[in-house]
Amino acid sequence: MNFNTKYLPILIFSTLALGVVLGGMLNFPNTADYLVKNNSKSKLNKLIDFIDNEYVDDVNTDSIVDLTVDNILARLDPHSVYIPASDHQEVMESMKGNFVGIGVNFYMYKDSVAVIKPVENGPSAKAGIKSGDRILYADKTKLYGRKLPTDSLFSKLKGTVGSDIELTIYRKSDRKKLKVKIKRDVIPLKSVDVALLLENATGYIKINRFAETTYTEFMAGLSKLKQQGAKSLIIDVRDNGGGYMEEAIAITDELLPDKQLIVFTKNKNGNINKTFATSAGNFEKGNVFVLINENSASASEILAGAIQDNDRGTIIGRRSFGKGLVQQEMDFTDGSSVRLTIARYYTPTGRSIQKPYSKGKEAYFKESEARFGNGELYEKDSIKVSDTIKFKTKKGKIVYGGGGIVPDVFVPLEVEHGNESTAYLLQSGIVGNFVFEQLDKNRSAFKGLTFEQFKVKMEGTEVYFNAFQKFIFGNGLDLNFGKSKALVKRYLSAEFARQLYGESSYYEIVLKEDAMIKAILK
Repeated sequence: MNFNTKYLPILIFSTLALGVVLGGMLNFPNTADYLVKNNSKSKLNKLIDFIDNEYVDDVNTDSIVDLTVDNILARLDPHSVYIPASDHQEVMESMKGNFVGIGVNFYMYKDSVAVIKPVENGPSAKAGIKSGDRILYADKTKLYGRKLPTDSLFSKLKGTVGSDIELTIYRKSDRKKLKVKIKRDVIPLKSVDVALLLENATGYIKINRFAETTYTEFMAGLSKLKQQGAKSLIIDVRDNGGGYMEEAIAITDELLPDKQLIVFTKNKNGNINKTFATSAGNFEKGNVFVLINENSASASEILAGAIQDNDRGTIIGRRSFGKGLVQQEMDFTDGSSVRLTIARYYTPTGRSIQKPYSKGKEAYFKESEARFGNGELYEKDSIKVSDTIKFKTKKGKIVYGGGGIVPDVFVPLEVEHGNESTAYLLQSGIVGNFVFEQLDKNRSAFKGLTFEQFKVKMEGTEVYFNAFQKFIFGNGLDLNFGKSKALVKRYLSAEFARQLYGESSYYEIVLKEDAMIKAILK
C-alpha cells in the first residue's frame, strides 16, 4: 500500500465518483424490448460475425463488444454507462437491498477470511459465529492461504434461501477448530444506516443510498423517532451517490404538504413530467434539515432541492456533486446492461443542478478534486457555479443551478486546508482494517465493558492513536495529523464501537462532535 499522500484525496474521490456513476442512476426500469432492427444499425453485428467466423486467430468477440459499447457510451454523457455481466449482479443486489448468504462482514486478513462481525440476527449469528473467527472451509472448499478475490469468496458463501453450508472455523480465542452448519437466508443490505434521537428532540436519519427498500427503512426509522418524541428531523445524505428516483420522491412526499412540486423531468422531445406531493405525509410539520457534501448526488440532490425550493427546511453542508440527469436501463441476454441518459430533471423552481460535462468524463469527475484547490470546501464565498441565472423560492430566497445544490448554511471540512487527506482517510476502509487488527491482537481488553465504560476507556488513552500513526506510516502513508488529533481519535473510537457494539454506537460517537450537527443543535 505505497501511496503518495498528495494523491490520496484523488484516489478517494475517484472511488466516490464511481459510486456516483453506479449509485446515481435514476428511474431505470428494465427495457429489454429495445432490439436492434434497423438495417442501418446492423453494421456492428455484421462486423462481429465476420470476425467471429473468418478472422485468422481466435478472438474473444464478447470482449470486443464490451469495448465497443464502452467507446460508444464514452461519447455521450458521464452517466450513460455499460455494466458488464460480471458486475451486474452485485450492482443489482445493492439496489435491491438484499442478497442470500450467511450474514457476515469479513476482512481478508493476511491469508485468511476473518469475521469482523456477524450480521445481527443473521444465519451466522444464530449459528454461533463470533467476531474474530476465521473461516477455513466452506463445505469442502479451502478458503485460507489462497488469497481469493472477494467475488470468489462471495460466490462460495452465497446460495439459495434455505440451502445448507458447513463452515470449518478456527476460533482464535479458544485456539480450536469448529464445524458449524448454517442455513442460508435473505441478508438485508441496509440503505438507512441508523435512526437516532439527538438532543433537543431532534431525530437523525442517515441514508447511504436510495435502494428499493430505502423508503420502507426510512419510514421505520421516522416512526421510531416520532415515538421517542422527535419534533425536528435531520436527514443525512452526505456521500450518498443516489439511486432510485422514486425512493427519494417518496421520502420527500412525507415532508411536503399536498400539491407541492417535488421534481420535474424533460426529455429530448420537450415532454415534461411533473411529480407533486400527495396529501399523505408523516412529517409535514416540524423543522427539517438536510445534510449534504461534495459527494451527495442524484437522488440526494432531488431530495435536497425539493426541500430547499419549497422553503420546507434548511440545507446544511457544502455544495453537492451536481448530477441532474435521468437514466433508463436496457438489459441484454448475457446479463449485462446499459444505463442511458433519457432526460434531465429540474428542481421545483425550474433549475437544473447538472454541472457541465462538455470537456469529457475525466474533466467532469476531476471537478470534484478541483474543489480542494479553489478553496470552496472551506469558504462559501469560493463556491462558483456555471449557471448565474437566479431562481427564487416561494418566499423569495435566491438559489442557483448549474452545478449542484448550494447549502443555506455552509459548514467547511473539519480539517485545516492542506490536510484534506486526513478527513477522507478516516472514512476509508483503512480505519476498519486497523481496528480489526487491534481487536484481533487483544479482544479481551474490551470484554465485559458497557458502552459507557468503553467511551471512558477510549477517551482516556493515546494507545490506539499512536498505534494508528505507526500503522499509517507502515503502509506507506506519510500523513501528519497535526491539529486533527481529536478528529482522528473520534473516528478511531467510533470504528471500535461499530465493531464491538454496532452501527448505532458508531454514529453516537461520530455525531457528538460533528460540525454540521453542532451547527444545527446550537
